[in-house]
Amino acid sequence: MIEIKNLTKKFEDFTVLDDLNFTVAEGEVLGFLGPNGAGKSTTMKVITGFLAPTSGTVIIDGFDITQNPMQAKSLIGYLPEGAPGYGDMTTLEFLNFIAEIRGYRGAEKSARVQHVMKEVDLGKVGHQTIDTLSKGFKRRVGLAQAIMHDPKVLILDEPTDGLDPNQKHHVRELIKHLAKDKIVVISTHILEEVDAVCTRAIIISEGKIVADGTPQELQAKSRYHQAVSVQLSAEYDLKTELENHPDIMDVEQDEEDILSYTIVANQGKTVFSTVVELAQLNKWPVAEFHMNKGQLEDVFRTVTRIADQEGD
Repeated sequence: MIEIKNLTKKFEDFTVLDDLNFTVAEGEVLGFLGPNGAGKSTTMKVITGFLAPTSGTVIIDGFDITQNPMQAKSLIGYLPEGAPGYGDMTTLEFLNFIAEIRGYRGAEKSARVQHVMKEVDLGKVGHQTIDTLSKGFKRRVGLAQAIMHDPKVLILDEPTDGLDPNQKHHVRELIKHLAKDKIVVISTHILEEVDAVCTRAIIISEGKIVADGTPQELQAKSRYHQAVSVQLSAEYDLKTELENHPDIMDVEQDEEDILSYTIVANQGKTVFSTVVELAQLNKWPVAEFHMNKGQLEDVFRTVTRIADQEGD
């Protein structure tokens, strides 16, 4: 388990992390979200021991990262932002180098390198220098070095940043595979990452936690939770027809597609069946209906905006 207690980090008079408290249990994939400058990467660096906290504690499976750094760090695999490596080394040379740093020698070293090469599918680029690899393969090399010692905890800072859709998909599938028997913490500003791989998400803003829950719990806080999306086949004024309905908060018309509407329910209300009945009764020219589960983007904007306003 990772236990973060009263974690604060200051650079001179500037507070980057402000009294963070949370835990992460085995089997969880935690998405650590926030706008640029919120403190995501700083948190990752403090958890992994690259930065010392100003105050507070980080406990990794019972070991304090400050008081017992060797024991704590031996349990962590870390993929920093940008996946730094030695560009003039081949993939195999680099991973052999990492294995030696981790204390492996001889047949055990070869076995560990071959295992991680297979785990993240690097066989095709084993003899290519790292400088010549695509961003996707560089991220895979970064993952390979992070899991070389089969760590209990995997800390990944922006693991898919800058990758194309195919590369993102591959890296996310790798993360889901690796997460089966580890604690995984992913720092990201990409909201789709949460839906794709995370079992839980924490949103921070200005160094403070402003939301914490499963993706479904956070989506349920969105104003679009249980909203109904309606695609029409011909023009029809849904706004006027529904403006006084007691269960409906708002009717939003898409600015780019005037035949597309979102019907937002009042808090706690479910209006899908009501909308379907009204559509049949009044013969709306409907092409498609569906109910929204909520939008993480809406929750993200709301909680970070509130935090910014409170900090002013």
